[in-house]
Amino acid sequence: MKEIKDRDRLNYYLQAHQIEPIFNEEIMPYLSLYSFEQGELICSQGEPSHYLYVHVKGKIKVYNTSAEGKTLILSFKTPLEVIGDIEYVQGIDIINTVEAVSSVIMIGVHQNMLKKFAKDYSPFLQFLLNIITHKFYIKSNSMSFNLMYPVEVRLASYLLSVTFDENHSLLKGEISTSSLTDTANLIGTSYRHLNRVIHRFCTDGLIERSKGFITIKDREGLSSLASRNIYE
Repeated sequence: MKEIKDRDRLNYYLQAHQIEPIFNEEIMPYLSLYSFEQGELICSQGEPSHYLYVHVKGKIKVYNTSAEGKTLILSFKTPLEVIGDIEYVQGIDIINTVEAVSSVIMIGVHQNMLKKFAKDYSPFLQFLLNIITHKFYIKSNSMSFNLMYPVEVRLASYLLSVTFDENHSLLKGEISTSSLTDTANLIGTSYRHLNRVIHRFCTDGLIERSKGFITIKDREGLSSLASRNIYE
């Protein structure tokens, strides 16, 4: 994480996402702009929650790890999103791990400052209410349903999510085969079955597996298979 000390750039993101009105004058001096590199953790499940982040640029991955060490991908998010909202309201530790898929920019503010200057500010509270209720609406309608999709659809959707950003621009166009065990866990299947599906994708010309990487060859074909991106 790196702080970007540029108030003009901070103001640009506030105005671009039309969120300047949700913050009152008292809290404005305590807003900071942060950048995260691809693969960097923004927050980790179980750790104390100190900041609330407003996600204004890039793509992030949200996943959960069970007590047995198994991980499951919950979603990929693009702006506008908030990280740490439920934790702020409930006063609890971080629920899910959040990782930068691309270069990410967040507006961050310490929870102590929010509690001091914005806890009774109705535009901010209304914003949080809208964000949180939307999260629970999406979760109740999609989390269990997504797991009912066949592995082929889940893998196609996952590959699209980790290799393309919100503007459909290619991130790297490839993922390391060393991470396939994690990929299997994240999409909820076995490593053996994942390899069978990858082999089928290679045969169909959707991807290519070589030199320790899986490379996207046919984005449109993957999009057609996924129908819609079930993780976004």
